[in-house]
Amino acid sequence: MNPQDFEAQYREAMAETLNELQTVVLLLAQVQHKISTIGSSMQHISQEVEEFIAEQKAE
Repeated sequence: MNPQDFEAQYREAMAETLNELQTVVLLLAQVQHKISTIGSSMQHISQEVEEFIAEQKAE
């Protein structure tokens, strides 16, 4: 393998790896957003359940 072929393979492999890393970072951001959304939903549901329980005990 000559130096030019080696350099071309190196650059191609690095570009592919960096693209994969960028994809993973974007997916991670989506997962973090989804976790935050789910957490907010759980808080809201929990609050509603607590209010319902308090109302039922007051009756």
